[in-house]
Amino acid sequence: MNQADTQPGPGPAPAPGPAPGAPAAPARPLFAGRLAVVLVYTAAMCMNGLDSTIVNPALFTIAGDFGRPVSAANAVETAFLVGLAVGLPVAGWLGDRFGVRRVFLGSLAVFTLASALCAAAPGLGALTAARAVQGVAGGLLTPVGMTLLFRAFEPHERPGLGKVLIVPTALMPALGPPLGGLLTEHLSWHWLFLVNVPIGVAAVLIGLFGLRDQEEQPAGRFDTTGFLLATPGLGLLTYALGFGPAHGWGSPAVAASGVLGVLLLGLAVRHQRRAEEPLVDLRLLADRAFGAASGLALLTAAGLMGALFAFPLLHQAAFGGSALDAGLSVFPEAIGLMAASQVVDRLLPRLGPRLLALPALLLAAVVLAALAVPGVGENAWAVRALMFGVGLILGTAVLTVQIAGFADVPPPVMGRAMGLFTIVRTLGGAFGIAGAAALIGALSEDGTHGAEPAPYRIALLATATAVALGALLATRLPREAPGPPPMD
Repeated sequence: MNQADTQPGPGPAPAPGPAPGAPAAPARPLFAGRLAVVLVYTAAMCMNGLDSTIVNPALFTIAGDFGRPVSAANAVETAFLVGLAVGLPVAGWLGDRFGVRRVFLGSLAVFTLASALCAAAPGLGALTAARAVQGVAGGLLTPVGMTLLFRAFEPHERPGLGKVLIVPTALMPALGPPLGGLLTEHLSWHWLFLVNVPIGVAAVLIGLFGLRDQEEQPAGRFDTTGFLLATPGLGLLTYALGFGPAHGWGSPAVAASGVLGVLLLGLAVRHQRRAEEPLVDLRLLADRAFGAASGLALLTAAGLMGALFAFPLLHQAAFGGSALDAGLSVFPEAIGLMAASQVVDRLLPRLGPRLLALPALLLAAVVLAALAVPGVGENAWAVRALMFGVGLILGTAVLTVQIAGFADVPPPVMGRAMGLFTIVRTLGGAFGIAGAAALIGALSEDGTHGAEPAPYRIALLATATAVALGALLATRLPREAPGPPPMD
């Protein structure tokens, strides 16, 4: 194996080994413990992934039930997205301070309780507040849950985790809109949240009895300055990116949130680079594989989310399709992502991360660009085939990058690395949507989503370019897949 490809670069040194007489590192969980980890993680992430999209079709009904305009009901989704951004920066420190198992199960319990409160909300204000709490808990669940999962498996065993990782991240968000519409139409919008309660309760009970605590490294002092800068900065920037396309980038709330969010995040980055014990350890990006994986997460999330935003608009505004048709046209992407987990499981150990991810990224860029070719978007079966290809090919690259990026991250800093990775990926998706919307608005004659297809096609080409740029970072990934640890 080429050691230069797999060793961390300059930056945080791996955690030192235990001092003489210190307790040994905890052993990996046995089969029953691993099964509990997989079950609880999958249940929690499915709830979190589903809730990111399931409410969208019900906003009109929710607004009508509470006698409020639909624009006011958008606060329900704003609160969830901002809550997610607020919870992410502190997830790593909380896991180190109180234990990954305890924080994960606590966040899962709060998420479940907040779901029940959403269903029982007497008004829009109460529903928005409960969604904000749900979002904060969801922001903690993702990085802490992935830390729990990755700690349970050695690096050479992680390619098989693609089947676990892909379900909540691909299938659940894709199922959200149709399931939300079905429940709202045939039952009521309250069931969008009630479905979480039995699943969450069962997952907490399994976790209480099936998960065990692991010894954690000292968490260090809480970075109060970093928290006061990064948390509101991420929340404000997420708000601006999420609602700039709808409300206009020049609207006072969006403009002020965007400027203040960027300013606070700039100060946060400056502080994190200098702090001895930063809340978000940006020095982890100096690790060769992890830094490349984080950059790729930003670019691939921007490309994928931008394309999933731009093409349905092209389908509806330029080709006259319905919202349902647009949703069904992109749904094969989720099926392709499911198939990608099988590809990674089989090919990553044979080809290695670099040889698998680099051509996959280039081919995914070509497939995304093909969606912008005149005559292709009008053909329903061509679109479905290309969307399946996007999911399969780009999903293969994304899973490969995620697994390879954490191969050299030592367990003591895994929680903070997961938190940083999730922040970068989340911002990448927000940038992709905002960038596509800005291009469409700037290139349209009236500055809105008009019927001329050219602006949408240019936005799709921009998303393909973002994915293609990722191929440059893929050259920094290791040549070979992680191997089993040496025998003593």
